[in-house]
Amino acid sequence: MNRIMIILVFSAIAFFGCSDNSVAPGGGGFVTGEYVVFAWNDLGMHCLNDSYDKAVVLPPYNTLWAQVIRRGDPPQVVTAGLTVEYSISVNTFSYGKRKYGQFWDNASEIFRSFPGFVAPPVDIGMAGKGLSGEMEAADGHFVAEGIPLTPVYDSGTWDPYQVAVITVKDAQGSVVASTRATVPVSDEMNCKLCHGTGAWDDVIADHDRLHATDLSDSIPFLCASCHGSPALGTQGPGSAGIYLSEAIHGAHSTRGASCYQCHPGEITRCMRSTNHTAPDGNCETCHGTLAQVAASIDAGRTPWAEEPACGACHTGVPGMEAEGILFRNASGHGSVYCAACHNSPHAMYASELVADNFQPLQYQGYTGLVKTIGSCGVCHEDSRGEPGDMAEFEEKHGGADPERAIACHTCHTVVRNNTPKWPHEWKWNDSLD
Repeated sequence: MNRIMIILVFSAIAFFGCSDNSVAPGGGGFVTGEYVVFAWNDLGMHCLNDSYDKAVVLPPYNTLWAQVIRRGDPPQVVTAGLTVEYSISVNTFSYGKRKYGQFWDNASEIFRSFPGFVAPPVDIGMAGKGLSGEMEAADGHFVAEGIPLTPVYDSGTWDPYQVAVITVKDAQGSVVASTRATVPVSDEMNCKLCHGTGAWDDVIADHDRLHATDLSDSIPFLCASCHGSPALGTQGPGSAGIYLSEAIHGAHSTRGASCYQCHPGEITRCMRSTNHTAPDGNCETCHGTLAQVAASIDAGRTPWAEEPACGACHTGVPGMEAEGILFRNASGHGSVYCAACHNSPHAMYASELVADNFQPLQYQGYTGLVKTIGSCGVCHEDSRGEPGDMAEFEEKHGGADPERAIACHTCHTVVRNNTPKWPHEWKWNDSLD
C-alpha cells in the first residue's frame, strides 16, 4: 500500500469511524431538523513549518468557518441564540508532537519584531483558539481563527487531512445540528528536495550570500519580518521592499521548481476538486506560472488579498463573486456563503478526498456522484428537493410564462430553466428579464 493510499485510509477512519460525537451521512436526501450547519476550511489547504528553530515561513494557523441556517419558508441565516463548538477528531494537542513544540518555545523570538506580541500558551494559537472550543459569531457566520493544528494524530500517525466535528447547540444546551469538515494542514514544504537534509541552514546561507544579510546570526526568525505577508496580517511589502510571495515565487521560477513541491508537497496536494484538478494540480490555470505570480505582485497585486476569480473561467453565470470579493469571502443566494454549498477553495465538491464530501452526503444522501449542495429541501422546509425532480420543475415553473407561477415569481420575473445557472441568478429583488 503506497503512502497516498495510507493517508486516504486514515482520513476515512477519522471521518467515519470515530465514536465520539460521530455524525452519520443522512439517508435519502431529506432534512427534517429545524437547523442545518455547513462548515468549511477557509482556504482548503494550510501549510506550516516542520520545525521552528531557524527560518519560519508559516506558524501553525488554521481557520474554520461555519454557517447555521434555520430551515423554513424562507430559511434564515442565524448567529444569535446559538453556540457552535468545534473539536478535531482524535487530535487534542500539538505541543510534543515531532518538532512543532518549538513554535511555542521560540514564539517570542520568532515574533520579536512585532510590537506588543505576546507568546500564546502551549497548544493555543496566535488568535487565542485551541484544538477545541467555541467558534465566534461574526457577520452571518461563525469562525474559529488560528487553530494551532498539526498533521499528526494523538496516536502519532501523520495525516494532513484532519477532520473537525462541528456541533450547534441552542440556548438550553441541546444539540440542534452537527456536521464534519476537513481541516487540512501539511508540513511538506519540500525545501530538502533542492537544499539537502540541512535545508534551512542552506537556505539561510544562500540568502546571506546572495543578499548580503546576516540571517544566520538572527535565528530563529520569521521571514515575514522583512518580507511582508498579508497571510500573516502584515501591511505592505515590509522592510525588504518585496512581498514574501513575490520573493519566493520569483526566486524559484528560474530554478526548475514546481507548485506541488511546496504547495504543500508531493503527498499532500492543494487541489483535490475533481472538476478542477490535474496531475500537476492545475495550479497554473488559475494562478499562472511561478514567474507570472511574482510578476503580477511586482505590477501591483497584493498577494492573498487579490486572487483568481471563479468568473474568470465560469463566464456567463451572473451572480458569482462581486468585483474584488474573493470566493472564500463571497456570499450569494440568501446570503449563504459560496463555500457553504461548494466547499473550500481547492476542495470544491466533488472532491477526490472522501472526507471532503461529507456534507453533500449528509444532507442530500446521493448514492452516486457526489454533487454540490443544491437540493432546495436542505434549507427550504417546504421543498422536498429530491434528486431527479428538476425536469418536472422546469416544465411546470420555468421560463417567463410558466404553466404555474410559484412564489419565486413574486420577485423574479423569470425563473430560468437553465438549471446550471441556479441559484446564482436567484438574487433577491432582481429582475431577470
